[in-house]
Amino acid sequence: MCRLLHIISVIVLLVLPMSCISSDGFEDTRRDNFEALWNVIDRHYCFFSYKKQAYGLDWDEVYRRYSPQVEEKMSDEALFQVLSRMTYELRDGHVNLAYAGNTSYYTQWYDAFPENFNDSILRRYLGSSDDYRTTAGMKYKVMANNIGYIRCPSFENSIGDGNLHYMMEYLATCDGLIIDVRNNGGGMLTSAQALAGIFVNESTVMGFMSHKTGPGHEDFSAPQPIRVSPASGLRWQKPTVILTNRRTYSAANAFVMFVKSLESVTLIGDRTGGGSGMPFSSELPRGWSVRFSACPMTDITGEHTEFGIDPDINVDISSEDYNRGIDTILETALQYLAEKCRTADGQ
Repeated sequence: MCRLLHIISVIVLLVLPMSCISSDGFEDTRRDNFEALWNVIDRHYCFFSYKKQAYGLDWDEVYRRYSPQVEEKMSDEALFQVLSRMTYELRDGHVNLAYAGNTSYYTQWYDAFPENFNDSILRRYLGSSDDYRTTAGMKYKVMANNIGYIRCPSFENSIGDGNLHYMMEYLATCDGLIIDVRNNGGGMLTSAQALAGIFVNESTVMGFMSHKTGPGHEDFSAPQPIRVSPASGLRWQKPTVILTNRRTYSAANAFVMFVKSLESVTLIGDRTGGGSGMPFSSELPRGWSVRFSACPMTDITGEHTEFGIDPDINVDISSEDYNRGIDTILETALQYLAEKCRTADGQ
């Protein structure tokens, strides 16, 4: 039986037609497990055309290259390694292969770049638990120069209107706001939409999603709008900075995609990690589970953000600052908002 992922609740919400794809018709042989994996991805993966254009991905060529590596006498781990390397050709952090003894992840979307985040350094800015408040997994406080700060490390938690109202009420007198989604690996798209709701005053289209309608690489439904509804309590209308890095992924990437076009929002840090496809799950004859991106999201201009979103101001944490316990990216945001507020006061 297919293993359901936490993201399935999001897919159901968006009225997608299926949450699990089977590999019926294949036997539990080394060859058939290879064929089942290649075929289920071939029929249901959503970024073939985009990635062919981006870096020349040819899934048929991938088949020809990996097929000779499969032998019936090979061990489970050897087969797992061949199949895992084949999935890495997709360059997609949402594509995972797993069995009881191992799980494969494509990690080059962040491993090849500076992390640009350090939890120990951030704790120096947050202070003790008496110095900040916590709601729905988010920490928030008022920092220097009357700048509000929200640390959102994940969208795994549901975010309710009550959470947002009390947080906005506490930060209402601040002159600017920082939302830190660095190292946020995603979670529920509904939570990303809820947090984005503090910036809008009416239901707003902030992206689009399609789903597969057939086995062809181009078989997709017409793009359906992804709407963000306004939070029911207090909302934020002042200057805002979103902090990002290469580990800002999946639903966190979607959050950045939603708000990046707002006039009041500036992105500071490094490019996000991407991951704009909603994942589905399947199972190989061997009982191994596989998940992959099956429903593409685009921004309001129709552009893919699968490979990430560039910041407006690109900043890394310098080695000198790191050694001194200073978060260069956060400091840049604090200075940027302080200057913006001074400029506004002088007009």
